[in-house]
Amino acid sequence: MSVFLTSLILWFVITGFSYSELIVGIAVSLIVSLVFRRFHGIRFDLKLPLRIIRYLVMFLPVFIVEMVKANIDVAFRVLNPHLPLKPGFVSVRTNLKKDASRLFLANSITLTPGTLSLDLKGDEIFVHWIDVKDLKEKEKYISQKFEKNLREVFE
Repeated sequence: MSVFLTSLILWFVITGFSYSELIVGIAVSLIVSLVFRRFHGIRFDLKLPLRIIRYLVMFLPVFIVEMVKANIDVAFRVLNPHLPLKPGFVSVRTNLKKDASRLFLANSITLTPGTLSLDLKGDEIFVHWIDVKDLKEKEKYISQKFEKNLREVFE
């Protein structure tokens, strides 16, 4: 049902609203939802609008601050090639239980400059970091900055 509604809303955003578009949009959304339902594991519920508001108030400001700090760090590293770099791959465990919250965490890591989420398996996220100094510090950074707020929003 959530794939159908998401597809239909996206259809109206792209094409506009008219009766002919309504009929075609319903048909296309129904076909898309039937084809992709076995691949779709994240379910939306009636609390989604409340979660969106909580996301905007609780998580987004923290994410924006961390993204600006990471941008400044990466800019300093680009402008000053003498700064030490130690790029590497890190496996970070998460305590988040829901698929949606783990997906948001992995995407938040990827959107932060200097990091790239490579894979998400169970409760582990595999991340490439531009400067891996202390693994415990990186895990603490993720759990304190992102996980806490995502848990409040999604779980």
